[in-house]
Amino acid sequence: MRDCASRALIDLRDVVKTYEIGTRSMTILKGITLQVHEGEFVSIVGPSGSGKSTLLNMITGIDRPTSGTVFVGGEAVHKLSENQLARWRGRNVGIVFQFFQLLPTLSVLENVMLPMDFCSVYRPRERKERAMCLLEQVGIAGHAHKLPNALSGGEQQRAAIARALANDPPLLVADEPTGNLDTATAAEVFELLEGLAARGKTLLVVTHDQSLSARTRRTLRLLDGHLRCDEHNRSRPQPGLPQQ
Repeated sequence: MRDCASRALIDLRDVVKTYEIGTRSMTILKGITLQVHEGEFVSIVGPSGSGKSTLLNMITGIDRPTSGTVFVGGEAVHKLSENQLARWRGRNVGIVFQFFQLLPTLSVLENVMLPMDFCSVYRPRERKERAMCLLEQVGIAGHAHKLPNALSGGEQQRAAIARALANDPPLLVADEPTGNLDTATAAEVFELLEGLAARGKTLLVVTHDQSLSARTRRTLRLLDGHLRCDEHNRSRPQPGLPQQ
């Protein structure tokens, strides 16, 4: 493990991502260097096409850099094989998507249990109990046995957050987690994320809503593939959630 990686949970150095589109090359990320430490709550903002989601994909191993290095928790993510990435991601990163990505034929409880089953985390008899505990923490335990389409958008996103926390990953990454919600529901979901940050979870969130990004500890601003600004926001009290 490198010294710089031991000091930061996320450590990117000179990350470039170029896509080949027919005979053209398009560079989305242009030499990104970034460190995020354990327990930080960081937002990423920028106009459409600035590289926000691509940056998340580098960190989660969903995509690979054309050049540069990506270390998460001391692991050289850019060097892992696809099989290694799947195992590493399942245990180390919880991902929350804009459109929830819950499996429609499984109950909410089964959706939350799925990462534990996939990674063989916790004993089989403990998985249901843990999933119910997580659903209680996000406030939808009463919907555990319903199918996702029986829930509102905000409730589905809460279920998605519970699923992302199933294996207790050190890092939670959310790509526009409130982008498909109305204003009031978005505020409720963001308060839930704030509570996780207050308990020490490391969070990295892409959002187009600057009023929400101002509530995180740091804001990264991307423009045309460059990290233009890394600002520390004013600290504010954050609500907590009960311990697991």
